[in-house]
Amino acid sequence: MAELRHNSSIGGRATPSPRNAMTVYSQNFKILLFFITILAFAGVFTVYSVISHLNAPYLCTKDGITLHCPRVKEPPSLWENPLSATNSWKPCKERRIGSISDLPEANETNGYIFIHAEGGLNQQRIAICNAVAVAKIMNATLILPVLKQDQIWKDQIKFEDIFDVDHFIDYLKDDVRIVRDIPSWFADKSELFTSIRRTVKNIPKYAPAQFYINNVLPRIKEKKIMALKPFVDRLGYDNVPQEINRLRCRVNYHALKFLPEIDEMADQLVARMRNRTGSPNPFMALHLRFEIGMVGLSFCDFVGTRAEKALMGLYRLKEWPRRFKDGSHLWPLALQKRKEGRCPLEPGEVAVMLRAMGYPKETQIYVASGQVYGGQNRMAPLRNMFPNLVTKEELTTKDELDSFRKHVTSLAALDFLVCLKSDVFVMTHGGNFAKLIIGARRYMGHSQKSIKPDKGPLSKS
Repeated sequence: MAELRHNSSIGGRATPSPRNAMTVYSQNFKILLFFITILAFAGVFTVYSVISHLNAPYLCTKDGITLHCPRVKEPPSLWENPLSATNSWKPCKERRIGSISDLPEANETNGYIFIHAEGGLNQQRIAICNAVAVAKIMNATLILPVLKQDQIWKDQIKFEDIFDVDHFIDYLKDDVRIVRDIPSWFADKSELFTSIRRTVKNIPKYAPAQFYINNVLPRIKEKKIMALKPFVDRLGYDNVPQEINRLRCRVNYHALKFLPEIDEMADQLVARMRNRTGSPNPFMALHLRFEIGMVGLSFCDFVGTRAEKALMGLYRLKEWPRRFKDGSHLWPLALQKRKEGRCPLEPGEVAVMLRAMGYPKETQIYVASGQVYGGQNRMAPLRNMFPNLVTKEELTTKDELDSFRKHVTSLAALDFLVCLKSDVFVMTHGGNFAKLIIGARRYMGHSQKSIKPDKGPLSKS
C-alpha cells in the first residue's frame, strides 16, 4: 500500500509546460554561447601571443649590427627619470665671459705647482680638478699635470693624448694660470721629480683650503716651484669656499674635454645603439664591475668551482698578502660585506635585478667593462636574459678601434661618453667611473635616468 501511494504521488506531479521548457532551453543556449565566446577570445589571444613571440626582437634577423624586427612598446617609466621635472636644478657653470680677469701676470703669481695624476682615467680626472682648485686657492701657476702610469692599468699616456689641451687652458684662462711645461729657467727638470727639497708630502686626505694656505703656500713662495705628491683626494669638499667647488665643476664638466676623435667615435657608438632595430629606440648602458682585480680586491665570495676559488685565493695572496694572511678570516667578512651591499654584482644578479624592475628580454644594453672574471660562462645568465647585449668591440670594426687600442685610457673614454649619453645608466658597484657618470647626469639637469641598486636587500635572494 505504501508503494502504491508513492507511485501514485509520482504520477500525480505536474509535468513542465512548453513555455517553461523554452525558458530553460534559452538559458542553456546563452550559457553555451558565453563559453564559446570566451573560448574564441582565448584562441585569438593565443594565436596573437604565438605570432608576437615568433616576431619578438630577441628572435629577429641580424644584419651586421642591425636587428630587423617590429617595434615593441614598453612602459615609459622604464626609461623616464622620475626627477626629470626638477625645475630648480641649475648647473654652476657660470663662466665669466667678457669680464676683466683678476689673475696677476704669469711672473706675479706665488709660484708654480706640479702634480702627478695617478690611478685610472677617472681618478686622474678628479686629481686634475683638485689641482686647478689648489692652484686657485694659493694663487699659483699650474703646470699641466702628468698622467702617471697606474700599476693596474699599466697605461703610459700624456695629458694631450686624451684631453684637448688648448680648450682646457683657454676655458680656465680667467680662473687659473696654466702653462704647458716646466718653465725654461728651471734648468734641471728631473730634480722636480726626485728632489725632496722641492716636494710637498704628507698632505692629509680631504685637506681643507686653509691647510694649503698655512703649510704649502709658504714653501711655494720660498722655492718658486714645488711638486705635490701624492695627490689623490687631497682636497676636501665641505671645508673649502663654494666658489672653489664651482670651479671644480667647471673643470670637470666643461674644461676637461676629450679629443675630437674620441668624441666622434663615441657619437657613432651611441647612434648605432639607438638604431640597431632599424628605427630609433632607447638603450641602457651597464657598467659591469666584475674584472678579476675588482673581484679580488672586494674580498667577497662568489659562486664558482673549487678550482676557481683556489686560484682566486692565490691571486689575492699575491696582490694583497697583508690582507689575505691565510684566508681563514675572510669568510665571515665576506658574508658581512654581502649583507651590507659592498660586493660587486655578478652578471647573473644584474640580469635578475633588471628583469624584476620590468625591463623586457629585448632591451638594448651596452656593456662598459673590462675583461669579465669567469669569461663567457660568467656572462651566460646575463646574455640569456638579455640577448641584445653588445660591447664597443661588437659595434665597431677592428680598423675603427685600432687607433684607440694603443691606450687603455682611450677605450675607457669611449665607454665613459656612451654611458653618459645613454637613456638609462646602471652601475653595479662603486667606483670613480660610475660616480662621475651619475654626477654628470645630475649636473645636466636630471634629464636621464640613472640606477644605483641597493645591493644589501638583493643579497637576501
